[in-house]
Amino acid sequence: MSIPIAYLGIILIWSTTPLAIQWSTQGASFALAVFARMLIGAVVAALIVIVWRIRFPLHGRARRAYLVGGLGLFVAMALTYWAARYVHSGLISVLFGLSPLAAGLLAALFLGERSLTRLKLLGMLLGAGGLATIFIHGDSLAHENALAGLIALVIAVFIYSGCLVWLKHIGDDSPPLATTVGTLTVSLPFFGLIWWFTDGQLPDMVPPRAGAAIVYLGVFGSVIGFALYYYVIKHLETAKIALITLITPVIALLLGHWLNDESIGLRLWLGTGLILFGLSVHQWESLAGLIQSSRQGRPAGMGGESD
Repeated sequence: MSIPIAYLGIILIWSTTPLAIQWSTQGASFALAVFARMLIGAVVAALIVIVWRIRFPLHGRARRAYLVGGLGLFVAMALTYWAARYVHSGLISVLFGLSPLAAGLLAALFLGERSLTRLKLLGMLLGAGGLATIFIHGDSLAHENALAGLIALVIAVFIYSGCLVWLKHIGDDSPPLATTVGTLTVSLPFFGLIWWFTDGQLPDMVPPRAGAAIVYLGVFGSVIGFALYYYVIKHLETAKIALITLITPVIALLLGHWLNDESIGLRLWLGTGLILFGLSVHQWESLAGLIQSSRQGRPAGMGGESD
């Protein structure tokens, strides 16, 4: 597969996922929307594993990885889908852009990683400033529960980031699609339970846009996007991958504005800009190395390479 195509695929999927999440909850309960998405994702991923005969490890580290990933996915996605009813879709992408900052902080606190340089700390402070600006903006968002939605999203981001740190500590080397199947399988009963206890009913009719969004998220958001991401991280350095988190929030904001009539005020742009600037500062050492290698004419790793 061409690396540039895989890279662009990740950007497109991550940029459109927040809007698809919001559309999927229109006409169906948030619990049914996320349960249906994960069920589709689990079935598709399992079929790929079977057809391609991908090994599915069941040793101790793999089981721990499935459990941690599944529980983290359940809590983070349940909160995200609940919040999506009250928060602009673009803001979901912006707040999840904080994941590298949150993961760096949690790794330093719980794994003892000594990676918090002055630049990284400055990046975290700038990201926090952007987050505060968005919260100030929250009282002018369309829904009265927007602030509660923002809080739920921030909790989801830290849970998602914490799981990434924990999975790194576990160090499982299972194939990515096997990890996807294991993670989705662990999370499915919990998504089913939350749907049963909060709603438990199937709607008479799911609007076509909501149904299409659920299928899109199940296939692309839960399987293809995950596989493309792990393919890319095997072929590109960290700096190029970090650029994805700088690009997708802006695209997601614009898509929400163009396709969902979401207003983008000055404070929201300012908060987004601070978060992205903080991410740039946080990743500056890697980005500077990328810029230097480009100036020296070394291969950038984004050509037409394919497997």
